[in-house]
Amino acid sequence: MIGVLILAHDGLGAALLASATHMLGRAPENVREIGMTSADDPDAILARGRAALRELDTGSGVLVLTDIYGATPCNIASRLLEPGRIEGVSGVSLPMLLRVLTYCGGGLESLVEKARSGGTEGVIHMNSDCCSDAKR
Repeated sequence: MIGVLILAHDGLGAALLASATHMLGRAPENVREIGMTSADDPDAILARGRAALRELDTGSGVLVLTDIYGATPCNIASRLLEPGRIEGVSGVSLPMLLRVLTYCGGGLESLVEKARSGGTEGVIHMNSDCCSDAKR
């Protein structure tokens, strides 16, 4: 099973995991989150990330999810990546996380695509994309 590490601004990763647990009816396996604030030392977070990767990588790899591209969690994650073994996707959301947790039994490359599609397909303009008939 592919491991999942969420690196995000404080509280977001924990909230996403709590919501996913509620929606799935069970706690997801092989998932960790590391939240960080502006007071945290990035090198200390990097060390925690490396330790989490050692726990999570059971041979199938790890997908690292971050909240905002270019922000501190993403910058730290970029130092953890190893193509084909540790992949990263930025812009984590609940639809993305649910898709990842549902498909983490496959290959790492396909899980990256599931994460990306979960993120993009989870964005819906409710007035025109899906619910325009609901108003009638």
